[in-house]
Amino acid sequence: MDFVLVLVLGLVIGSFLNVCIYRIPLEQSIAFPPSHCTNCDHKLEPLELIPIISYIFLGGRCKYCKAKISVRYPVIEIVNGILYLLIYLKFGLTIITLKYCVLASLLIVIGMIDFDTQFVFTNTIIFGGVVGIGFVILQAIINKNGVIDLLLGGIIGGGIIGLIVYLTKGMGEGDIEIAGICGLFLGIKGILLGLFLAVILGGIVGIIILLLELKKAKDKMAFGPCIAIGSLISMLFGVEILTLYMNYLM
Repeated sequence: MDFVLVLVLGLVIGSFLNVCIYRIPLEQSIAFPPSHCTNCDHKLEPLELIPIISYIFLGGRCKYCKAKISVRYPVIEIVNGILYLLIYLKFGLTIITLKYCVLASLLIVIGMIDFDTQFVFTNTIIFGGVVGIGFVILQAIINKNGVIDLLLGGIIGGGIIGLIVYLTKGMGEGDIEIAGICGLFLGIKGILLGLFLAVILGGIVGIIILLLELKKAKDKMAFGPCIAIGSLISMLFGVEILTLYMNYLM
């Protein structure tokens, strides 16, 4: 029964993430005004705020002006819910689960905003940094193990991307901040694997974009989503991936 509650919590928070993704680039408050239709400004009623169900019930359109609602809204709710469930099933009811759920939601917001705008907003990084340091302090209080690993993870993560930015000028400085935040949550091994996966994913996406002629070779591509996805994979399956590497590839 607990996993149902975790899934529902993930869906509800996923709905809030949609608000953040929409409003942060516009530099609007994420708390006020209450959720409303972005086309006719009508305040949404409680029944219109139920994750996924409201979208299906309304046929993907505003109840009043009939403007189309992007399918991305329920998709983000579902993704956040599934991530929460996977994290809970892997780590149980622990502080680690809470930490990784926060990271997952933060990366969804940062990754989607970067995808839309190719910009990383300072308030999201500050939030991630403050919460990340908070969990490091909490871990130091609870068992005093792994604190140095987490701090070095943040430094190494930001340092690697910073070096790439400096040498190639092909990435944005915001990617440094994203990698630093991820390292602070994942530690050294976690962020190294996450960045490795991000580079592979970025290369695959880049090749597909060029083959389909969606962009030109000189056009910029948001790398933040790749760091986010790579870090999430490392968070959930890092131990298994590294074990597989050690057992079969070395």
